[in-house]
Amino acid sequence: MTRNITLIITMMLSMIANVTNAQNEKDANPVVQIRQDLNPVVITGTGTYHKNDNSPVAVQMISAKELRDAKVTNLQEALSRLTPNITTQTNGMGTTVNFNGVSDDYLLIMVNGKRVSGDDRWDRISIDNIKRIEILPGAASALYGSDAIAGVVNIITDDSKDKLSVTNTTHLSSKNRLTEDVNVDVTAGKLSSLTSYSYKQADNWQVNPYQAFDEDGTEVLKLTGRPMSMGFKSHNVTEKLGWTFSDQFDIYVNGDYYTNETCRPQDATYFTQKSTKDAATGTKTYSYTSKKAYTYDIGHESYHYGAGARWVPNQRTHVYLDLYSDNFTSKYDYWQTEDKESYDEVRKRTHYYNETLKGIFRLASWNKLSAGIELEQSTLDSHSDNIDGEHTSTYNLFAQDEVTITKGLEGVVGLRYTYNTNFHSNLTPSVSLFYHTGGLRLRASYAGGYRTPTLSQLYASDQAKTTSRYTTPNPVLKPEKNHFWNANAEYSNEWLNISVNAFINNIRDMINYRTMSMTEINSDPVLTALYAEGWTTIRQRDNIDRAKIRGINANVKFILPYGFSIAAGYTYTDSKATTVTLDTKTQQYVETETPIDKSVRNVANLSATWDHVWKNYHLNINLNGHIQGRRYSSTYGYAPRYQQWNLNTSHAFIMDTFVLEPGIGIENIFNKRDTSPWNSNFATINPGRALHVSVKAKF
Repeated sequence: MTRNITLIITMMLSMIANVTNAQNEKDANPVVQIRQDLNPVVITGTGTYHKNDNSPVAVQMISAKELRDAKVTNLQEALSRLTPNITTQTNGMGTTVNFNGVSDDYLLIMVNGKRVSGDDRWDRISIDNIKRIEILPGAASALYGSDAIAGVVNIITDDSKDKLSVTNTTHLSSKNRLTEDVNVDVTAGKLSSLTSYSYKQADNWQVNPYQAFDEDGTEVLKLTGRPMSMGFKSHNVTEKLGWTFSDQFDIYVNGDYYTNETCRPQDATYFTQKSTKDAATGTKTYSYTSKKAYTYDIGHESYHYGAGARWVPNQRTHVYLDLYSDNFTSKYDYWQTEDKESYDEVRKRTHYYNETLKGIFRLASWNKLSAGIELEQSTLDSHSDNIDGEHTSTYNLFAQDEVTITKGLEGVVGLRYTYNTNFHSNLTPSVSLFYHTGGLRLRASYAGGYRTPTLSQLYASDQAKTTSRYTTPNPVLKPEKNHFWNANAEYSNEWLNISVNAFINNIRDMINYRTMSMTEINSDPVLTALYAEGWTTIRQRDNIDRAKIRGINANVKFILPYGFSIAAGYTYTDSKATTVTLDTKTQQYVETETPIDKSVRNVANLSATWDHVWKNYHLNINLNGHIQGRRYSSTYGYAPRYQQWNLNTSHAFIMDTFVLEPGIGIENIFNKRDTSPWNSNFATINPGRALHVSVKAKF
């Protein structure tokens, strides 16, 4: 393998040397885009369109070109490789995202401004059809409602205006990791159709096939068949139909359907440990029992449907109506066991409905008002928890005023009134100031955050038989709230963009698991019965945490001569979580202070790209690296430091209306792996150095 990698690198360097000496031809074909736009139009910061230089609220942006250059295949990978604000943690159950020190529970994910819900919200988004990713690094509940306590990630998709555009992209790497994306866009007069299909798969894999046990401080390793990364297959199809009646009025309908099925090894086994203490000598002896690791696969199914309209009666007024529903089902797919036939069991089914009417009104040349009403409805069903139709409704009124105070100085004030049928009324404010002169921009803002508990947090229980742990529902949870302060300084010109962002995020009434004391258990007949059945740890979700996160983020990007570009980013995050824990010996509750679970203090990203065109051939070479410090886990302690470097090349051959773009690269050049035993706090579960190939065809 090492010899093959060396040969590939040598061939790449030889190719670069040869093409560098060739004559530089002028690129006359608009299909190939080499220069990056450092000042794109963004919408996420205020909900209204601004050039990024003139956005009153700071917005980070990842372009389609950066996504193509990095050869990423999913949204989590794209965000962790291309911005230092975001880190990911993957284990056998999937990938979780940490954004500016807190989990993605506090991060709102949107596609074209529409909320995406469900446990699979990251996986439903196809990378191949993204025009740009806009990241709002701060609380935005006044504008976007619940969940936007830490920030917003808004995916803007690419709507082709060609009469016919067909694109197919295939990406293949080790462990049978395959991604296939097909996009077909048709425009016929006033009617447009945007269709996409995405298929993804991967095998199970392990880096270390052992699990660890402790015997009086001595580590004992036993073989385990439980994979570090769970194999899966997924399908996703989307459709959007639009009709433009005139420049003043258009409508759309859209929908998508997504399925994901894990592929657990049915013959996998693992070991449980039991200790026995000799009463006379106090010596402990240990025994190990092999058990079947899995009896079921996990299946996810999601579908979305919606419709909307845009009406522009005059140049000063824009009115938008959007209606949509997001639906998610998670099920256990049990296979044949000794006492049960194969069957399915619904673990969770959620339905989310949203109706929003919004208007943008240009009241004067110096004043722009956005206002609207929003209705949200959520329902939850679960066969395993005997939950049937629990629901909640939320009614919102929101307004935001953008004002030009004087030349170079602008302000934005926003307010949202929320009434929730479970949690009643709340007011969430936001205010920001924006000063700009020449290429310099200074921003300061304050925003409140507001997040209502999910129906699962309120009503769902949870059973972990391997640890004898039972989680009871808690329908009297309180909403989580925060105060978010942000300061931003940015400078840019045609070849440089540099920005520094500092923030403080204070969150209170955070929801976490609280282990119940024996006094509480003995005073409740239901809990007493559970304890008698062998559930030795009984807990419930409660508002027991508060957190303070302080951080600074710096990014720089250079667009250099001769097709070179360089970008780098660094984020420092200092997080402190104060939580209530039970001392099992004294049965007293005490406060403890730790970093926030899954947080990373230091993260950096670097990338270097070279683009060049010779007549009908376009070469792109990209080197990118992700470097992160230790990641904290409240269960397992710290994961080790980690870095990964990737080399990607693409070769576009342009033939009139047809483009063929094969690609080849090396993932994890230096073969960085975490070989800790199973069930550790892994820094990464990357399987190691791998060759990846891709091909894109566009008509």
